[in-house]
Amino acid sequence: MRGHAHLVAGYVPGHSPVHRLPLWLKAVLLLAVAVLCLASPAVSVAAGAAVTTAVLLVVVAGHALAGLPRGRLWRAVRLMLVFLVLIAAYQWWQNGAVVAWQVVAAIVATVLASNILTATTPVDELLDGLAAVVRPLERLGADPERFSLTVALMLRSIPFVIGAFSDVRDAARARGLERNLLARSLPVVIATVGYARATGEALSARGLGDPDPAEGWHHPASTQ
Repeated sequence: MRGHAHLVAGYVPGHSPVHRLPLWLKAVLLLAVAVLCLASPAVSVAAGAAVTTAVLLVVVAGHALAGLPRGRLWRAVRLMLVFLVLIAAYQWWQNGAVVAWQVVAAIVATVLASNILTATTPVDELLDGLAAVVRPLERLGADPERFSLTVALMLRSIPFVIGAFSDVRDAARARGLERNLLARSLPVVIATVGYARATGEALSARGLGDPDPAEGWHHPASTQ
């Protein structure tokens, strides 16, 4: 299925200043965007909207500085467009246009900032960063490597499922079955289950299956 190659927020190779920033600094900047967007409502409505608008403009400028395609910027917004419209309508009705804009701008700024992080950082570097964050919890039984593996599988599975939906939708439309719920959902379920089984078998073949409850899981380094 062609859709199985569909990428969501995949890495875009480049040599921009944003690409060269260390992962920890990108994470701090993303956190700063989220904090500013969440904290701005604590001030006056007008000032909060101004702060959120400024943050959004900075994020959009960062997107351009990273040299990312403009279509990627619109795609990130388009995927949640209906959600944004509903939120904006509710906030406008309850609190007015300024608050509605502030809420929507905060959501868009945070999503775009996350998109910049994933687009300018290789997946392996992201997974290594996640493992480093989890490593202090190793004393409590957490396994950084297994956690990174789980995230990697999730990152692979999401594009697969989205691609499966796209392929099945196109196939159903070609057969005049676009309104048939069963024709649009059952093939996706079958493909997803097959993908999960194939992934599980591949992990088991490499000795990466679930740990044995009787023996527990041992870090590879401990067996050397």
